[in-house]
Amino acid sequence: MKLATLRTPAGTVAVRVDETDAVEIDGYADVGALLANTDWRSIAETAGGLAHPLDGIADTAWAPVVPAPSKIVCVGLNYRNHILEMGRELPEFPTLFAKYPEALVGPYDEIVLPGYASHAVDWEAELAVVIGTKARRLSPEQAVGAIAGYSVLNDVTMRDYQYRTPEWFQGKTFEATTPFGPFLVTPDAYGVDTDIRTEVDGEVMQHSNTSDLVFGPAALVSYISQIVTLNPGDVIASGTPGGVGHARKPPRYLGDGAVLTTVIEGLGTLHNPVRVEG
Repeated sequence: MKLATLRTPAGTVAVRVDETDAVEIDGYADVGALLANTDWRSIAETAGGLAHPLDGIADTAWAPVVPAPSKIVCVGLNYRNHILEMGRELPEFPTLFAKYPEALVGPYDEIVLPGYASHAVDWEAELAVVIGTKARRLSPEQAVGAIAGYSVLNDVTMRDYQYRTPEWFQGKTFEATTPFGPFLVTPDAYGVDTDIRTEVDGEVMQHSNTSDLVFGPAALVSYISQIVTLNPGDVIASGTPGGVGHARKPPRYLGDGAVLTTVIEGLGTLHNPVRVEG
């Protein structure tokens, strides 16, 4: 099953995305609100609200699939090829940092960069894990059942701000820089073993497979749940593969007018123009 959050003239609404239509799930303004109901799966499966033909939906009508999660927990250095690319050893524990919801934009929205922080802007394609039930101190086996589904996210990063200090946070959560969506795909419809790639202006920059994760989705949910309660709608950005711009020689970054495309086969595509504010 695919779920999404759709922008309509009446406001946003959670939808089930079928083969030809996006069907409104009445009473739920977005996928996060839907997941807060413990019966979210049956509610979504039986929804019969207004149907929007997919071929009539404008790209920018798709909102971030969960527009306002209570937590966005990000994982650094979690693809084997990226760790080796950065000259590091495989980690014993996940490297964690956070984003705030204000960083999120829709799958086709502009990525808006302030001029004072647009000199070393990098791309990071990531598999997003979305939580479907409260998760606290779960084993990896229990954590499997806490995953509502998967989506696509790009952890666009201001490298100059990131490396001002040993802590990464300040380079990771600039507002309106993190595309997320277009769909949440439930685990029965997606296996974590598909191509993941980033393109900049049509040129492939990252290309790997989600199976290259050092710490898989269930392991991440379990580990993070030992530290903090994960709530329905919370997001784990599971890390990026090799091919980031900062590791290239010479480095390459996003600039004004660039188009960033992020694809995970089986989940969907983000396609975001980049705009630098004066």
